[in-house]
Amino acid sequence: MLNKKQIQICLDEMREMFPDAHCELRHENPFELVIAVLLSAQCTDALVNKVTKGLFEKYKQPEDYLNVSLEELQQDIRSIGLYRNKAKNIRKLCEIILTEHGGNVPESHEELVKLPGVGRKTANVVVSVAFGVPALAVDTHVERVSKRLGICRWKDNVLEVEKTLMKKIPKEEWSETHHRLIFFGRYHCKAQSPQCDVCPLVDLCREGQKRLKKKGNIWK
Repeated sequence: MLNKKQIQICLDEMREMFPDAHCELRHENPFELVIAVLLSAQCTDALVNKVTKGLFEKYKQPEDYLNVSLEELQQDIRSIGLYRNKAKNIRKLCEIILTEHGGNVPESHEELVKLPGVGRKTANVVVSVAFGVPALAVDTHVERVSKRLGICRWKDNVLEVEKTLMKKIPKEEWSETHHRLIFFGRYHCKAQSPQCDVCPLVDLCREGQKRLKKKGNIWK
């Protein structure tokens, strides 16, 4: 397991590699972000952005999603995985935002997770990106990188990964770290083809060293 000093070295290197790490889901306000993150479950940001380009032109406010039939909304997001269930959740979410929150997306994590289709990860993304509240959302990239580097244990579940990261990383760096880990996992430490042979963190990465040994390579 990496200590705090080693973790900071990793994060500093990721900052050098991806100085512009940010939320890649296109949105112009908190409401659009909630919809985009909801749609992104088990789906790539690239596909979500392709769908929301037209979706956000057609639907501007919560009312707009309720003024069409469920079937029409389903057709509008048909290329997204689990589109039927997501369409139902969007409509229910919009109803709650209108009836319980005056048409505005709630800013607290506690209220966000009560919305249909909004889990802990989604809520963390929204409070962090939309409202500037420090948070660490653990998606597949964050979990994979954290475990490969040895920041967390292989057996840790998503919540345990989140708690470990929160404990080992200064609170003021949580949101930035979330984006850095995602970019590092999405564009460098990929699930199937991690770039271990050119990785600046291989000296600290237990997984990278194992992979290079299997290939007969030396990392030092």
